[in-house]
Amino acid sequence: MRKTLLVVAILFTLLAIVFALLPLDTIAFLPIGLAVLFSLLLLKKSADKQKQLPKILLLVTVIASAFVLGKTLLIKDEVIQDTKFEQQKIETKQEAKQELETLEKDLE
Repeated sequence: MRKTLLVVAILFTLLAIVFALLPLDTIAFLPIGLAVLFSLLLLKKSADKQKQLPKILLLVTVIASAFVLGKTLLIKDEVIQDTKFEQQKIETKQEAKQELETLEKDLE
């Protein structure tokens, strides 16, 4: 039972790290919560000499959780209108119209 919990806790801790680094916002809390749960279960099932790894896994998941929470609260997602791109789009349309007009005149 302990080995199974160990494998599952390590797996979810690794997933928590990956999800924390990716821009998934609060979805990353799902593997973090599961990693904390399995790490706590592993800590409960472990003997005194075997409690070092579950404590490390808990520490890593708490750090990942703080990182995700910091990203969520501190980084603001803003949509800014790119006026330069809009201007280029308008100019491209005008150039295309002019080319079509010159082609029509050439064909006549």
